[in-house]
Amino acid sequence: MSGTQRQMKMVGFLQAQNCSIAPGSWRHPANPMDFTTAKYFQRIGRALEDGKFHLAFFDDRLAMPDIYKNDHRDAVENGVRVVKMDPATIITAIGMATEKLGLGVTYSTTYYEPFHVARLFGTLDLMSGGRAAWNVVTSLNSSEAANFGRTEHLAHDLRYERADEFMEVVMGLWDSWEDGAIIGDKASGRFADGTKVHKLNHQGKYFSSAGPLPVPRSPQGHPVLIQAGQSGRGRQFAGRWGELIFVVYPNMAMGQKQYGELKAAVAAEGRDPDSVAVCPACYVCVGETQAIAEEKREYIRALAKPIDAMVLLSEALNFDFGSKDPDSEFTDEELKKISWTGFKERVVNLSGKPNPTVRDFVHFSGRGTIGEFPIFCGTPTQVADQMEEWFSARACDGFVLAATHMSGAFEEFSRYVVPELQRRGLYHKDYAGSTLRENLGLQRPEVGAWRKGAMRQAS
Repeated sequence: MSGTQRQMKMVGFLQAQNCSIAPGSWRHPANPMDFTTAKYFQRIGRALEDGKFHLAFFDDRLAMPDIYKNDHRDAVENGVRVVKMDPATIITAIGMATEKLGLGVTYSTTYYEPFHVARLFGTLDLMSGGRAAWNVVTSLNSSEAANFGRTEHLAHDLRYERADEFMEVVMGLWDSWEDGAIIGDKASGRFADGTKVHKLNHQGKYFSSAGPLPVPRSPQGHPVLIQAGQSGRGRQFAGRWGELIFVVYPNMAMGQKQYGELKAAVAAEGRDPDSVAVCPACYVCVGETQAIAEEKREYIRALAKPIDAMVLLSEALNFDFGSKDPDSEFTDEELKKISWTGFKERVVNLSGKPNPTVRDFVHFSGRGTIGEFPIFCGTPTQVADQMEEWFSARACDGFVLAATHMSGAFEEFSRYVVPELQRRGLYHKDYAGSTLRENLGLQRPEVGAWRKGAMRQAS
């Protein structure tokens, strides 16, 4: 970074599936269909690194969308995000095809054990030279619960209470090895200093784990933590743990409000708000002229089908949207059943109705279309103007770019928009270092540094 000017963090939004986050993207004629191959995802990784993106970030679900009409067939027939491969395997393939790009993967605190997550991400961090990030989620719906032998999905606040302890175990396991523990003295036969490797011996309400983790610390200390909590309890969780916070804002004004609330949540946990990047999701449609960009946008919008929205709303909100008439209001009891509190609150606020209808949820969420996130559309100068406006108004610290189609949307952004943002000094010219923390401007954490925030909170 030159001088003290703020610069945008840029994240590529991915899923290990048959389409981008936009379910209709697989129908785009330029979207390749070799999504079950490493080459498909490595092409995307190289496109992101060519554009100096800080991070490739995989969202994930642990079930096929099958809540709509209690059946998976409509989703399968229409290709509505039905392929759900393991993203940790795929991000490793991307890591082998790139050198500086950060590698972020979603893993659930509800359906995995802390030791498994700590070892997986600790290993990914080593194998990538310190480029790993973990997106911490509590999962969404009862279909995921059923795949893991559970009868129901945990209640919202209970999931976060459990997740807090999960994080304490993972962070404690990542602290098993001090820096410099490995000696590697072949002459004496002494491999490591046993006093610098520690057991955890965690015994808590939800978890117990002895440790030590048999994975040494990486060049960046431990993986970067991504979080997406926007509801009250989720925002508190993000404030305690998140180093990069992924958000969804419908407009800049709401973004400014929630940006301030998230930064306040970070400060309330005894952490530096400026060290945490808040990045909203967006789409970009860019062209040589405004007319070309708008034509691209409308073409992509037309790829969406009504079934896409119904299937994805049912999945995200853990409620069968095929069970209600489109113009019938949700009852208070039905709204209580919706698991994604932040999503529900957004639709209530935008519609102005305490009890929105099915049609309101479809319209105001934009689920299943590219209307789900703000769309920056126009020439490179116009798109850069729109992004700069959000950034300068303190609605964000960067963006999570969703692709209208793979991998063309990332390639066009890198070719058209990145040079314009660089010219304005808003986007880095090159990676600052070899680890993700260096490139995000984050300090390398000392062993046990995370506990200081927890102690300040308790004091």
